[in-house]
Amino acid sequence: MSPRQQANVVLTAQIRAAFIASDETYGMPRIRAEQQDAGVNASRKRIARLMREGQMRGVSRRRSFCVTTERDVRHRPAPDLVNRIFVATNINQLWVADMTYLPSWTGFLYLSMVIDVYSRKVVGWAFGERMTADLVILALNMALMTRKPESVIHHSDQGSQYTSIAFGNRCKEMGVRPSMGSVGDAYDNAMAESFFASLECELIARRSWKTKTEARLAVFTWIESWYNPRRWHSGLNYQSPNNFERKHQQKSTNTENQLIHELQ
Repeated sequence: MSPRQQANVVLTAQIRAAFIASDETYGMPRIRAEQQDAGVNASRKRIARLMREGQMRGVSRRRSFCVTTERDVRHRPAPDLVNRIFVATNINQLWVADMTYLPSWTGFLYLSMVIDVYSRKVVGWAFGERMTADLVILALNMALMTRKPESVIHHSDQGSQYTSIAFGNRCKEMGVRPSMGSVGDAYDNAMAESFFASLECELIARRSWKTKTEARLAVFTWIESWYNPRRWHSGLNYQSPNNFERKHQQKSTNTENQLIHELQ
């Protein structure tokens, strides 16, 4: 083989290793970013061609929006403090929250989650047999315990779970500022919908669970072992949420040390 052909064999093996490590979900952009991180420079066209020849194809997010929001007209929703501008300049400034269902042979299991907009990290989640206020409070409590925010905005839809008195009281008690979009509009909670689209195409649509326990374990593993620590996000310049936060904290620490040094 020519030197070029030999290089392609080596690169294809590296691409396949990265593809398998992603549970065969990564497409060309993330594969290329991972190769660049490892010091391997290859063009987009070259990687795309080698993936086609090796029959490696990433998953596509084609989740249709399914309305699970049920509004309780007796409870007044919180104002919309986000207005579809999902931007944060630091951690614990803005959280988004939502719920979805996980199918199993024995029925549905429900998942409530909270995401930090700055890093896309899932900071709180909870599983339940029903979509209740207690379920969203459990997810909020986990986020509060692990993050300890100050005056964070918590954005959700106008589901009865979020407009409930119990959830409102918990937010007030912990200094959380509730924010709510309109009913049944995916764009008013686009980042949460994006997370669920990734969860569905990368996990739910490719698995079948006999029991709710199996579903719970699979999603827990996906979040803790893949999504937060390892999954690369194009919105984070192809970094994982954990790495993105780690670099942010290092930068903040270096800035503080520099200011202290200048003052001295």
